[in-house]
Amino acid sequence: MMNRRIFLGAASIAALSGCTSMGSRQPVSPQPEPPPPAMPAFYGPVEDEGYFIPAVPAGVVPERFWRQRVSNPFPEEAPGTIIIDTSTFYLHLVEDGGTAMRYGVGVGQQGFSWGGAAVMQYKRKWPTWKAPDEMVARNPELEPYSVANGGMEPGLMNPLGARALYLFDNGEDTLYRIHGNPEANSIGQAVSSGCIRLLNQDIIDLYERVRNRARVIVLQPNSALSVALT
Repeated sequence: MMNRRIFLGAASIAALSGCTSMGSRQPVSPQPEPPPPAMPAFYGPVEDEGYFIPAVPAGVVPERFWRQRVSNPFPEEAPGTIIIDTSTFYLHLVEDGGTAMRYGVGVGQQGFSWGGAAVMQYKRKWPTWKAPDEMVARNPELEPYSVANGGMEPGLMNPLGARALYLFDNGEDTLYRIHGNPEANSIGQAVSSGCIRLLNQDIIDLYERVRNRARVIVLQPNSALSVALT
């Protein structure tokens, strides 16, 4: 009798606590994931200078990093100025009339990031990439692409992508570039050795808009202007 009372009491407690047998309720089917938003047409495939750039796949680059014209958040800067905020992963090209073209970017990983002002001395289509000596010293496998060996020929696998903007300070090459890249998943990430990466479709667009000798400002997270905007 006591064992039966204990069993019935335990069963009542289990029922009250939500512990039920495996077959007492219907299994819930997981809801299907919604499809990623379709990419704008300007991220489609591009044939450029004899190279075929594939479309940016949907669901890889968050929508907030898609190219768009926005209200200019840097009204004190002259039209034609490029401002890169590494804390938000945005590059703005200031325009006339209170607007700016905004692009999502990848930036330098910790230990390689940089900030300050520079000048875009010149720009190149489908540039050759030459690994700096410091980079070769860290990674000897890059020796075939060193400055001494002439670098890597242009192409889809070239780290500079379809275009490169070369940054100088007081007439000296900083060795930093604003450039394209084939890795869409690097946008919005701190992954590079200091250079600023854009989608190839975006660097082609920026290349056509920016003027030689344009001022370039790179903001780090603790800069006063960057903090004021967050």
